[in-house]
Amino acid sequence: MFETVLFPFAPDRQLQETSGKALELAQQHNSRLVLLTVLGGESPGMQDQDAVPLLLKHLQDQINAAGVVFELVERRGRPAAVILEVACELNVDVIVMGTHGVNLNTDSESTAAEVIQLAPCPVLVVP
Repeated sequence: MFETVLFPFAPDRQLQETSGKALELAQQHNSRLVLLTVLGGESPGMQDQDAVPLLLKHLQDQINAAGVVFELVERRGRPAAVILEVACELNVDVIVMGTHGVNLNTDSESTAAEVIQLAPCPVLVVP
């Protein structure tokens, strides 16, 4: 059973699929959903910071309609490091994130690849 689901929120092309899976998982397990926004870091899909408030409002409306308890966490820093830090701090049971930029076969680590390799909990990667 997952008590806490961490969803690192990024306004990218996978948002709909990824947020849907995070919400579905939280509903199924009656979990708390933690929405994490990371500011000040370079991450694929995060170039349009102006889109974040509108997309976040839409996502919060969906979560409220589904009856899922959630909290919003905002942090600054390098995305992978912040995601891993929050996962440890909040003792999350699973991290739900998209595959954008995942490449485990190169020397340059993507955010998702680094989280997959170093997370203290399971990571559900949504294609």
